[in-house]
Amino acid sequence: MHLGSGNDQLMSEINVTPFVDVMLVLLIIFMVTTPMLVQGVDVNLPTATSEALPSNEEQLIISIDNDSKVYINDLEVSVAFLTQKLDAVLENFDKKSVYLKADKKVPYGIVVNVISQIKKAGIDSLGMITLPEEEEAS
Repeated sequence: MHLGSGNDQLMSEINVTPFVDVMLVLLIIFMVTTPMLVQGVDVNLPTATSEALPSNEEQLIISIDNDSKVYINDLEVSVAFLTQKLDAVLENFDKKSVYLKADKKVPYGIVVNVISQIKKAGIDSLGMITLPEEEEAS
């Protein structure tokens, strides 16, 4: 006795419903756990000593003093016009590199704002100027 439609072929279709169920459960798990991974962790950053890099050519130095005033070499510039001034100064240079020197009492947000203005000017490389550990202690 033969039940069914009379077709003796095997069913070759994959049942995707369990696969979709598993994928949805994994998606929900990742959506719940991802915000927990974004939180910061308190760490003690290491201190390091490094030697000065040799340079034969004159470099452009952006300085931020403890009053949050921004200077290009010795010329005071407002942060709003820093990008335009850098574009004008570095117009004829092949290698666009700048060094940033900021007082350690300057708020972090101001330094980040100046860095973003420097990057908007299309600067290829940005270096940070620091004091060696021996000079900083004295």
